[in-house]
Amino acid sequence: MAFFADEIESCLWEYLGGTDKKIILYGMGDGAEKIKSVLDGLGIPVADIMASDEFVRGHSFLGYRVKKLSEIEELYGDDFIILVCFGSQLPDVMEHIRGIARRHELYAPNVPVVGDGLFDLEYLREHRGELEQAYRLLADDRSREVFENIIRYKLSGRLEYLEAAESPAEEKFDLLGIGAEEIYVDLGAYNGDTLVELLNETDMQFKKLYAMEPDVKNYRKLKRRLYMIGSDLLEAYNCGAWDEDTSVTFSLRAGRSSKAVPTDGSPLNPARFREVKMMKTDTMLRGGDATYIKYDVEGSEERALLGSAETIARCRPKLNVAVYHRNEDMFALPLLINKLNKKYRIYLRHHPYIPDWDTNLYCV
Repeated sequence: MAFFADEIESCLWEYLGGTDKKIILYGMGDGAEKIKSVLDGLGIPVADIMASDEFVRGHSFLGYRVKKLSEIEELYGDDFIILVCFGSQLPDVMEHIRGIARRHELYAPNVPVVGDGLFDLEYLREHRGELEQAYRLLADDRSREVFENIIRYKLSGRLEYLEAAESPAEEKFDLLGIGAEEIYVDLGAYNGDTLVELLNETDMQFKKLYAMEPDVKNYRKLKRRLYMIGSDLLEAYNCGAWDEDTSVTFSLRAGRSSKAVPTDGSPLNPARFREVKMMKTDTMLRGGDATYIKYDVEGSEERALLGSAETIARCRPKLNVAVYHRNEDMFALPLLINKLNKKYRIYLRHHPYIPDWDTNLYCV
């Protein structure tokens, strides 16, 4: 496994801590705040913040006046490093980022979407045994190549490793063998986009659809989007997937979807948090079958898998599991799936996205 090679002696964060070049954050929002917090914690100063030209209107972010790349070039010449602080799967946006990378030193730092800590060399060495176990579970050479390149990316932030790991998003349907009689369970259904993707793939042929989405606004969009499907064929629940039937405090400031947060029982600001109903997939199915389950639940994938343990053991449905939210997802989730049902063949693919979002396990 090349990602354990002796020549890996440093990672991006160590490099940034030792350089005299100016650090420029590219982007505004949660990603920039998170990356700046990491840099602050490591004692690495940020010189400036930039944005794409169309988003620069003389405003400030985190106390910095947001600048265009041309201004950064005029100020610092070539003596700077750009850190990408946002995510995108849009081809033109990714090509724009890669175009900048061809002219300047640029990295897309890996920080967990959920949870603390960094996937650095210390973390790699601490979890080496689990990573090796997960690697050995992978079903084909391409999965092992993707695994190695994603690990290299996490350590280095270099775009070439993401590109080396890429495959078209449509490949998942070939790996999963999606057909016209699926009983599909969409956990983290968002606004119905992945349900529509499945319907398009099967020419509207399916046996039954189930969906869970904890965010109220997204749930309403999902229902409107799929209004033509009768309630006997679509069961949609405004709740989150979990390992027990309960209620959990959710943050309302979580990007694409809400996410669970810990609470000590003290009063919460209703503008930022709310209680959300959670349900096991096993409970929702009431002993019924499933042929295909998708898990993209903002870092709660482990709990959601445990909440469908009975269904996985009994039916062995095809699984589509996001493995990019938490540092441990790359090893913890394949190991858990293997524990729940040892008959699975486990594939790993990364579809075009900067950073390493849309990295998934496909289990058949």
